[in-house]
Amino acid sequence: MSGTISAADREQLVRRALDEFEGALIGYATSILRDRERARDAAQDTFIKLYGQDPERVEGGLKPWLFAVCRNRCRDILRKEKRMTELDEQQAAALPDESADPSGDAERREQHGEVLRFLERLPENQREVIRLKFQGEMSYKEIAEVTQLSVSNVGFLIHAGIKRLRGLMSHQIA
Repeated sequence: MSGTISAADREQLVRRALDEFEGALIGYATSILRDRERARDAAQDTFIKLYGQDPERVEGGLKPWLFAVCRNRCRDILRKEKRMTELDEQQAAALPDESADPSGDAERREQHGEVLRFLERLPENQREVIRLKFQGEMSYKEIAEVTQLSVSNVGFLIHAGIKRLRGLMSHQIA
């Protein structure tokens, strides 16, 4: 493109990003903020910020860009509030389950809530890379771009975090 960026180009980029990443961003933000409505606001702020970007500059790394902006917005929200709230059972039950098997919904919600409780016991850097990997469905390389860590450090943190989660959960069962 030469010179100005048209509103149509910006809108097309945002529409594509919404279609591909809105659900994942809201899920990621919810895991950080512990509140679905605040997570929606953080995701919306992310897409508003995307609208102001040059599509050619973000197109190649759109997913990591979106998750990095969303992550920073969530951190801003938490810093502003200066408190973190625990995800209680009611909030966990209110999160939609995308499964097709309604008979297992309650069990899956309970397991999901339990994993989230154990996840909170991990160090922040392990929690973050695990959220990006499994909620954001990001590659190690994309996570490295978002967190500004090396790919090998991301791999180590994910491995160590999952190992610790398994240990915490197995002690709970035993």
